[in-house]
Amino acid sequence: MNISHGSVLWFTGLSGAGKTTTASAVLQKLRERGRPAELLDGDELRAVICKGLGFSMEDRFENVRRIAYVANLLSRNGVDVLVSAISPYRAMRDYAREQIPGFAEVYVKCPLHVCEMRDVKGLYAKARSGEIKNFTGVSDPYEEPLQPALTLCTSSAPLEENAQAVLAYLDQKQVRLHHVPGKDVI
Repeated sequence: MNISHGSVLWFTGLSGAGKTTTASAVLQKLRERGRPAELLDGDELRAVICKGLGFSMEDRFENVRRIAYVANLLSRNGVDVLVSAISPYRAMRDYAREQIPGFAEVYVKCPLHVCEMRDVKGLYAKARSGEIKNFTGVSDPYEEPLQPALTLCTSSAPLEENAQAVLAYLDQKQVRLHHVPGKDVI
């Protein structure tokens, strides 16, 4: 039996950029298409398999290592995996890319001031007042991807348009995977 790997789309960006919102919309559309798919949300994972990890650089790397392990496990069993995790450092995302066949970095780009306006939990205000240490975008850096597979601008494009862009990317990737040189793709 030949089980092909699922894709792993790693949605990265600032808190409030729209990573989970966009990934959830894509997840619903993949499931409507009958594709096995799962969403690994960074906030949810921190409450379960990454519980106890803080926001130091070392803890953030450990968080990404654990997420990458689960994503790879699902992917090698034919599941498309959508990871929604800030993963602020390029080295973290490079590590995940090295560990996961089918990895694609999706940069969910949104200006900091828009992310702050969207922040219903008040995390940015707490970070600015010093209540939260090592907060990405305020007291800790976010290293933008240099060459992401996709860049989604959530401040200027509607959710549906961004979700369709991800689906188009996956469709094109599937065509490339199944194309045999010299044969027409049906």
